[in-house]
Amino acid sequence: MKKLSWYDSLPEVWDATLETLYMVAIAFLLTVLGGILLGVVLHVTSAKGLWPQRAINMVLGTIVNVFRSLPFLILMIALIGVTRWIVGTAIGPTAAIVPLTIGAIPFYARVVEAALREVPVGRVEAGQAMGATNGQLVRKVLLPESASALVAGATLTVVLLVGYSAMAGVIGGGGLGDFAIVYGYQRFNTPVLLVSVVVLIVMVQIFQSIGDGIVRALAHRR
Repeated sequence: MKKLSWYDSLPEVWDATLETLYMVAIAFLLTVLGGILLGVVLHVTSAKGLWPQRAINMVLGTIVNVFRSLPFLILMIALIGVTRWIVGTAIGPTAAIVPLTIGAIPFYARVVEAALREVPVGRVEAGQAMGATNGQLVRKVLLPESASALVAGATLTVVLLVGYSAMAGVIGGGGLGDFAIVYGYQRFNTPVLLVSVVVLIVMVQIFQSIGDGIVRALAHRR
């Protein structure tokens, strides 16, 4: 089989890049929503939280730790049945979104929990003194005060998802990882493989720059 030159591979690289962006975008949105919800619950149910519930906190904390401790490749394989049940298939970009989201939510949940923990106690006590409910304290004090840290954590998360999406190519998840394996590694085509690597690096740099810019903008507002 004739090797594909790096130049001739550009149309396929473009399609693979779009697949990666699709996977990362949907998984990132779901991860942020799920991570914030789970992180808030972990924080408010902690011993020093707004609603201490040791049992709930321990159960959720254990679940989060279990999923965080699993290598992503193993998690993808373990979730093949779940993925097939949710989206009807275990291969392709849409299928890869399931393990990507499940693998990233625990990470971002811990980021959210840590960010909320750093909010000055005085701000929370001031809200309580004005009669704010726990829900209002979360929405109007904890989340706004930790916005910079949350965005910084979200930036780390999207970079993590880019890496995870590349690993999803091992089981036919599509995107740049799948392209690099099929057209680069399996065909011993180093130039094509390097093109995939360069695109991934550029993608990470763009996401990191955008995230850093938002963090700086939030810091100037305070």
